[in-house]
Amino acid sequence: MEVLAGTKMTLSSYLEWAQHKLAEVASPRLDAEVLMAHSLDISRTVLMAYPERFLNRIEAEKFCSSIERRVLREPVSHITGIQEFWSLEFAVNDKVLTPRPETEILVAQCLKAFAKIPSSPVKILDLGTGSGILAIVLAKELSQSLVTAIDNSAQSLEVARENALRHAVAERINFVSASLLETDWQRPYHLIVSNPPYIESENLSKCMPEVWQYEPTQALDGGRDGLDYYRFIVPMAWEKLEENGLLALEIGHTQAEAVVALMESSKRYKGIQVVQDYSGYDRVVLARTVNG
Repeated sequence: MEVLAGTKMTLSSYLEWAQHKLAEVASPRLDAEVLMAHSLDISRTVLMAYPERFLNRIEAEKFCSSIERRVLREPVSHITGIQEFWSLEFAVNDKVLTPRPETEILVAQCLKAFAKIPSSPVKILDLGTGSGILAIVLAKELSQSLVTAIDNSAQSLEVARENALRHAVAERINFVSASLLETDWQRPYHLIVSNPPYIESENLSKCMPEVWQYEPTQALDGGRDGLDYYRFIVPMAWEKLEENGLLALEIGHTQAEAVVALMESSKRYKGIQVVQDYSGYDRVVLARTVNG
Protein backbone atom coordinates (compact mmCIF):
# COMPACT_ATOMS: atom_id res chain seq x y z
CA MET A 1 0.00 0.00 0.00
CA GLU A 2 2.18 2.77 -1.29
CA VAL A 3 0.06 5.49 0.25
CA LEU A 4 1.37 4.58 3.71
CA ALA A 5 4.98 5.39 2.82
CA GLY A 6 6.55 8.59 4.07
CA THR A 7 4.87 11.19 6.25
CA LYS A 8 1.32 11.07 7.53
CA MET A 9 -1.38 12.19 5.14
CA THR A 10 -4.60 14.10 5.65
CA LEU A 11 -8.05 12.68 5.26
CA SER A 12 -8.59 14.61 2.02
CA SER A 13 -5.30 13.29 0.61
CA TYR A 14 -6.31 9.72 1.36
CA LEU A 15 -9.66 10.29 -0.35
CA GLU A 16 -7.93 11.64 -3.46
CA TRP A 17 -5.64 8.60 -3.51
CA ALA A 18 -8.61 6.26 -3.09
CA GLN A 19 -10.62 7.97 -5.81
CA HIS A 20 -7.73 7.41 -8.20
CA LYS A 21 -7.42 3.76 -7.14
CA LEU A 22 -11.14 3.21 -7.69
CA ALA A 23 -11.29 4.82 -11.12
CA GLU A 24 -12.85 1.72 -12.69
CA VAL A 25 -15.82 1.44 -10.32
CA ALA A 26 -19.11 3.23 -10.88
CA SER A 27 -18.86 5.79 -8.07
CA PRO A 28 -15.23 6.13 -6.94
CA ARG A 29 -15.57 9.25 -4.78
CA LEU A 30 -18.73 8.09 -3.02
CA ASP A 31 -17.27 4.65 -2.35
CA ALA A 32 -14.08 6.21 -0.97
CA GLU A 33 -16.07 8.46 1.37
CA VAL A 34 -18.29 5.63 2.60
CA LEU A 35 -15.29 3.42 3.28
CA MET A 36 -13.43 6.24 5.01
CA ALA A 37 -16.41 6.95 7.25
CA HIS A 38 -16.64 3.25 8.05
CA SER A 39 -12.92 3.03 8.80
CA LEU A 40 -13.11 5.97 11.21
CA ASP A 41 -16.53 4.98 12.61
CA ILE A 42 -18.01 8.39 11.88
CA SER A 43 -20.73 9.72 9.59
CA ARG A 44 -19.99 11.12 6.14
CA THR A 45 -21.23 14.50 7.43
CA VAL A 46 -18.54 14.53 10.13
CA LEU A 47 -16.04 13.23 7.59
CA MET A 48 -16.59 16.23 5.31
CA ALA A 49 -16.20 18.65 8.20
CA TYR A 50 -12.57 17.71 8.89
CA PRO A 51 -10.75 17.30 5.55
CA GLU A 52 -7.36 18.26 7.02
CA ARG A 53 -7.44 15.75 9.84
CA PHE A 54 -4.46 13.38 9.88
CA LEU A 55 -5.05 9.64 10.06
CA ASN A 56 -3.05 7.58 12.50
CA ARG A 57 -1.41 4.38 11.27
CA ILE A 58 -4.22 2.05 12.43
CA GLU A 59 -6.89 4.19 10.76
CA ALA A 60 -4.84 4.46 7.57
CA GLU A 61 -4.23 0.71 7.39
CA LYS A 62 -7.91 -0.06 7.89
CA PHE A 63 -8.94 2.41 5.19
CA CYS A 64 -6.30 1.27 2.71
CA SER A 65 -7.26 -2.36 3.26
CA SER A 66 -10.90 -1.56 2.49
CA ILE A 67 -9.87 0.27 -0.69
CA GLU A 68 -7.77 -2.70 -1.85
CA ARG A 69 -10.82 -4.93 -1.35
CA ARG A 70 -12.96 -2.51 -3.36
CA VAL A 71 -10.36 -2.46 -6.15
CA LEU A 72 -11.05 -6.20 -6.46
CA ARG A 73 -14.71 -5.22 -6.92
CA GLU A 74 -15.93 -6.52 -3.59
CA PRO A 75 -19.17 -4.60 -2.91
CA VAL A 76 -18.99 -1.73 -0.46
CA SER A 77 -21.85 -3.32 1.48
CA HIS A 78 -19.80 -6.47 2.02
CA ILE A 79 -16.83 -4.46 3.25
CA THR A 80 -18.88 -2.41 5.69
CA GLY A 81 -21.45 -5.14 6.46
CA ILE A 82 -24.24 -2.58 6.08
CA GLN A 83 -26.55 -1.41 3.30
CA GLU A 84 -29.12 1.38 3.57
CA PHE A 85 -32.63 0.68 2.31
CA TRP A 86 -35.78 2.72 2.94
CA SER A 87 -33.60 5.03 5.10
CA LEU A 88 -32.83 2.09 7.41
CA GLU A 89 -29.58 0.21 7.88
CA PHE A 90 -29.56 -3.53 7.16
CA ALA A 91 -26.85 -6.06 7.87
CA VAL A 92 -25.69 -7.82 4.70
CA ASN A 93 -23.00 -10.29 3.70
CA ASP A 94 -22.12 -12.58 0.81
CA LYS A 95 -25.01 -14.94 1.69
CA VAL A 96 -27.72 -12.44 0.72
CA LEU A 97 -28.45 -10.13 -2.17
CA THR A 98 -27.44 -6.55 -1.47
CA PRO A 99 -30.63 -4.42 -1.44
CA ARG A 100 -31.06 -2.23 -4.52
CA PRO A 101 -32.69 1.22 -4.53
CA GLU A 102 -35.19 0.17 -7.21
CA THR A 103 -36.70 -2.40 -4.84
CA GLU A 104 -38.08 0.54 -2.87
CA ILE A 105 -40.59 0.88 -5.73
CA LEU A 106 -41.97 -2.54 -4.78
CA VAL A 107 -42.29 -1.51 -1.13
CA ALA A 108 -43.95 1.80 -2.01
CA GLN A 109 -46.55 0.11 -4.20
CA CYS A 110 -47.42 -2.39 -1.46
CA LEU A 111 -47.82 0.37 1.12
CA LYS A 112 -49.95 2.40 -1.27
CA ALA A 113 -52.26 -0.57 -1.79
CA PHE A 114 -52.85 -1.07 1.94
CA ALA A 115 -52.77 2.53 3.15
CA LYS A 116 -56.54 2.62 3.70
CA ILE A 117 -56.82 -0.39 6.03
CA PRO A 118 -54.31 0.25 8.83
CA SER A 119 -56.63 -0.93 11.61
CA SER A 120 -57.03 -4.52 10.39
CA PRO A 121 -54.18 -7.06 10.43
CA VAL A 122 -52.57 -7.40 7.01
CA LYS A 123 -51.33 -10.94 6.41
CA ILE A 124 -48.24 -10.86 4.20
CA LEU A 125 -46.10 -13.54 2.56
CA ASP A 126 -42.58 -12.57 1.46
CA LEU A 127 -41.13 -15.15 -0.92
CA GLY A 128 -37.33 -15.33 -0.98
CA THR A 129 -36.76 -12.91 1.87
CA GLY A 130 -32.94 -12.82 1.68
CA SER A 131 -31.76 -10.10 4.07
CA GLY A 132 -35.39 -9.55 5.08
CA ILE A 133 -35.78 -6.03 3.72
CA LEU A 134 -39.29 -6.47 2.29
CA ALA A 135 -40.69 -8.30 5.31
CA ILE A 136 -39.10 -5.88 7.77
CA VAL A 137 -40.02 -2.61 6.07
CA LEU A 138 -43.60 -3.76 5.50
CA ALA A 139 -43.85 -4.90 9.12
CA LYS A 140 -42.57 -1.51 10.32
CA GLU A 141 -44.78 0.54 8.04
CA LEU A 142 -47.92 -1.60 8.48
CA SER A 143 -47.95 -1.81 12.24
CA GLN A 144 -50.81 -4.33 12.38
CA SER A 145 -49.29 -6.69 9.83
CA LEU A 146 -48.29 -10.31 10.35
CA VAL A 147 -45.58 -11.50 7.99
CA THR A 148 -44.38 -14.91 6.87
CA ALA A 149 -40.92 -14.73 5.26
CA ILE A 150 -39.64 -17.74 3.31
CA ASP A 151 -36.12 -18.50 2.14
CA ASN A 152 -34.35 -21.74 1.26
CA SER A 153 -31.03 -20.61 2.76
CA ALA A 154 -30.52 -21.00 6.50
CA GLN A 155 -27.66 -18.50 6.27
CA SER A 156 -29.92 -15.91 4.65
CA LEU A 157 -32.51 -16.41 7.37
CA GLU A 158 -29.86 -15.76 10.02
CA VAL A 159 -29.19 -12.37 8.43
CA ALA A 160 -32.92 -11.66 8.10
CA ARG A 161 -33.57 -12.51 11.76
CA GLU A 162 -30.70 -10.24 12.82
CA ASN A 163 -32.23 -7.40 10.81
CA ALA A 164 -35.70 -8.04 12.22
CA LEU A 165 -34.30 -7.77 15.75
CA ARG A 166 -32.37 -4.64 14.79
CA HIS A 167 -35.61 -2.97 13.69
CA ALA A 168 -37.82 -4.34 16.48
CA VAL A 169 -40.28 -6.30 14.32
CA ALA A 170 -39.09 -9.87 14.95
CA GLU A 171 -42.19 -10.73 16.96
CA ARG A 172 -44.43 -10.14 13.93
CA ILE A 173 -42.38 -12.02 11.34
CA ASN A 174 -42.37 -15.81 11.04
CA PHE A 175 -39.20 -16.85 9.23
CA VAL A 176 -39.54 -20.19 7.41
CA SER A 177 -36.79 -22.27 5.84
CA ALA A 178 -38.29 -23.65 2.64
CA SER A 179 -37.90 -23.63 -1.14
CA LEU A 180 -40.02 -21.19 -3.11
CA LEU A 181 -40.60 -23.90 -5.70
CA GLU A 182 -41.56 -26.72 -3.36
CA THR A 183 -43.19 -25.47 -0.17
CA ASP A 184 -46.93 -25.71 0.38
CA TRP A 185 -47.44 -22.14 1.56
CA GLN A 186 -49.93 -21.62 4.35
CA ARG A 187 -52.95 -19.52 3.49
CA PRO A 188 -54.64 -17.12 3.16
CA TYR A 189 -52.79 -13.81 2.69
CA HIS A 190 -53.83 -10.29 1.79
CA LEU A 191 -50.48 -9.67 0.09
CA ILE A 192 -47.85 -11.89 -1.50
CA VAL A 193 -44.69 -10.01 -2.37
CA SER A 194 -41.49 -11.23 -3.96
CA ASN A 195 -38.26 -10.08 -5.55
CA PRO A 196 -37.35 -13.48 -7.00
CA PRO A 197 -34.23 -14.43 -8.97
CA TYR A 198 -34.80 -13.15 -12.51
CA ILE A 199 -31.48 -12.97 -14.35
CA GLU A 200 -31.16 -15.36 -17.31
CA SER A 201 -28.64 -18.09 -16.48
CA GLU A 202 -26.39 -17.32 -19.43
CA ASN A 203 -26.29 -13.64 -18.51
CA LEU A 204 -25.02 -14.07 -14.96
CA SER A 205 -21.39 -13.83 -16.04
CA LYS A 206 -22.21 -10.63 -17.93
CA CYS A 207 -23.23 -8.80 -14.76
CA MET A 208 -20.87 -6.44 -12.99
CA PRO A 209 -18.09 -8.21 -11.06
CA GLU A 210 -19.66 -6.98 -7.82
CA VAL A 211 -22.66 -9.16 -8.66
CA TRP A 212 -21.41 -12.36 -10.27
CA GLN A 213 -18.25 -12.69 -8.17
CA TYR A 214 -19.65 -11.82 -4.75
CA GLU A 215 -23.42 -12.26 -4.56
CA PRO A 216 -25.17 -15.64 -4.09
CA THR A 217 -26.06 -17.27 -7.41
CA GLN A 218 -29.28 -18.73 -6.03
CA ALA A 219 -30.56 -15.19 -5.42
CA LEU A 220 -29.87 -14.18 -9.03
CA ASP A 221 -30.41 -17.13 -11.38
CA GLY A 222 -33.93 -17.18 -12.81
CA GLY A 223 -33.32 -20.01 -15.26
CA ARG A 224 -32.85 -20.07 -19.02
CA ASP A 225 -35.14 -17.09 -19.69
CA GLY A 226 -35.23 -15.64 -16.18
CA LEU A 227 -38.87 -16.58 -15.65
CA ASP A 228 -38.68 -19.87 -13.72
CA TYR A 229 -39.89 -18.42 -10.43
CA TYR A 230 -42.68 -16.36 -11.99
CA ARG A 231 -44.08 -19.48 -13.66
CA PHE A 232 -44.44 -21.03 -10.22
CA ILE A 233 -45.43 -17.98 -8.19
CA VAL A 234 -48.20 -16.64 -10.44
CA PRO A 235 -50.51 -19.70 -10.35
CA MET A 236 -49.67 -20.67 -6.77
CA ALA A 237 -50.20 -17.18 -5.37
CA TRP A 238 -53.79 -17.10 -6.60
CA GLU A 239 -54.58 -20.15 -4.49
CA LYS A 240 -53.02 -18.58 -1.38
CA LEU A 241 -54.43 -15.06 -1.59
CA GLU A 242 -57.62 -13.73 -0.03
CA GLU A 243 -60.39 -12.52 -2.32
CA ASN A 244 -59.09 -9.39 -4.06
CA GLY A 245 -55.64 -10.11 -2.60
CA LEU A 246 -52.57 -8.45 -4.08
CA LEU A 247 -49.64 -10.11 -5.81
CA ALA A 248 -46.65 -7.74 -6.09
CA LEU A 249 -43.53 -8.82 -7.98
CA GLU A 250 -40.26 -7.15 -8.85
CA ILE A 251 -39.11 -7.99 -12.38
CA GLY A 252 -36.17 -7.52 -14.71
CA HIS A 253 -36.68 -4.46 -16.88
CA THR A 254 -37.37 -6.52 -20.03
CA GLN A 255 -39.77 -8.99 -18.40
CA ALA A 256 -43.01 -7.05 -17.94
CA GLU A 257 -44.69 -8.39 -21.08
CA ALA A 258 -43.90 -12.01 -20.21
CA VAL A 259 -45.00 -11.74 -16.57
CA VAL A 260 -48.20 -9.92 -17.51
CA ALA A 261 -48.88 -12.67 -20.07
CA LEU A 262 -48.52 -15.31 -17.34
CA MET A 263 -51.10 -13.50 -15.25
CA GLU A 264 -53.49 -12.95 -18.14
CA SER A 265 -53.27 -16.54 -19.36
CA SER A 266 -54.15 -17.85 -15.90
CA LYS A 267 -57.41 -15.83 -16.00
CA ARG A 268 -57.13 -15.51 -12.23
CA TYR A 269 -55.99 -11.91 -11.96
CA LYS A 270 -57.45 -8.47 -12.62
CA GLY A 271 -56.20 -4.91 -12.56
CA ILE A 272 -52.76 -5.94 -13.79
CA GLN A 273 -50.39 -2.97 -13.59
CA VAL A 274 -46.76 -2.39 -14.53
CA VAL A 275 -44.84 0.25 -12.54
CA GLN A 276 -41.57 1.86 -13.64
CA ASP A 277 -38.54 2.57 -11.47
CA TYR A 278 -36.70 5.87 -11.00
CA SER A 279 -34.92 5.40 -14.33
CA GLY A 280 -38.12 4.73 -16.27
CA TYR A 281 -37.60 0.96 -16.60
CA ASP A 282 -40.38 -1.55 -15.95
CA ARG A 283 -39.71 -2.82 -12.43
CA VAL A 284 -42.88 -4.00 -10.65
CA VAL A 285 -45.96 -5.93 -11.72
CA LEU A 286 -49.09 -5.78 -9.55
CA ALA A 287 -52.32 -7.76 -9.84
CA ARG A 288 -55.45 -8.49 -7.77
CA THR A 289 -57.04 -11.92 -7.55
CA VAL A 290 -60.26 -12.72 -9.34
CA ASN A 291 -62.89 -14.62 -7.36
CA GLY A 292 -62.33 -18.32 -7.92
